[in-house]
Amino acid sequence: MWCDFELIVFFNLTPLNIKNAAMILIKAKTLKGFKLHSLEGEIGKVEEFYFDDRHWTIRYLVADTGKWLSGRQVLISPYALGGVDREKKLINVYLTKKQIEHSPSLHCEQPISRQFETDYFGYYGWPIYWGAPYLWGSSPYLERDSEKWKNITIGEKVWDPHLRSTHQVTDYNIQAIDGEIGHVDDFIIDDETWAIRYLIVDTRNWWPGKKVLLSPRWIESVSWEEGKVFVNLLRESIKKSPEYTEESMLTRDYEAGLHRHYNLHGYWVEEDAPRTHEQ
Repeated sequence: MWCDFELIVFFNLTPLNIKNAAMILIKAKTLKGFKLHSLEGEIGKVEEFYFDDRHWTIRYLVADTGKWLSGRQVLISPYALGGVDREKKLINVYLTKKQIEHSPSLHCEQPISRQFETDYFGYYGWPIYWGAPYLWGSSPYLERDSEKWKNITIGEKVWDPHLRSTHQVTDYNIQAIDGEIGHVDDFIIDDETWAIRYLIVDTRNWWPGKKVLLSPRWIESVSWEEGKVFVNLLRESIKKSPEYTEESMLTRDYEAGLHRHYNLHGYWVEEDAPRTHEQ
């Protein structure tokens, strides 16, 4: 980790802002370097992300903060994250510097434990995401209306989150049913739910290929020790899937065509809501 200068920062949209915000699909590498603006000005830049290996949802953003709060990681969830401004290359952080500075401290050599997360979410008063079976606990969406948090209860299906970094998983090999087919090149994130919608897979290491998209929903298992992602798909099927290029626009038509290729339902079938897509 970048122990000398990293900060993990969270973001929040008010209920008014979330109504006016359109979801975009955006690459993790595109977000790297975006400025982070707190309620009191700039606090750093985006470095990488932590996600859980159950729902493949971003739980924390890692920020390069220069010399401010060096030697520690400050964890703040997407509950405090504003919309992504692609033109200005920035993300608003609806927290003060004092809030961030006095939040529970985590040194960079320490793992992110359940106890730390419990203390952290308690500090900010946010509902925990591991307290129910959905993406965000009791809901597949980020509930940013604090009045509704009062009605959220921890269910019986509490699960134990294991957090991974996008930096760590980049370059993991993709293992199809009949052999290796490529490696993880990047991640495509939904900025409304902060779910990882797709892994960008570069297949050119194994054959004169291309980049393709694979949904985390199609992942059968991950070997963190071997650095492999196992999918229940054949290499030929992946090879013939729609190509993803830097110029590709991730429209709903593109996504629908990708899912039709594999004869699988899209995530939007379960999460029916108005969507806007960009690369």
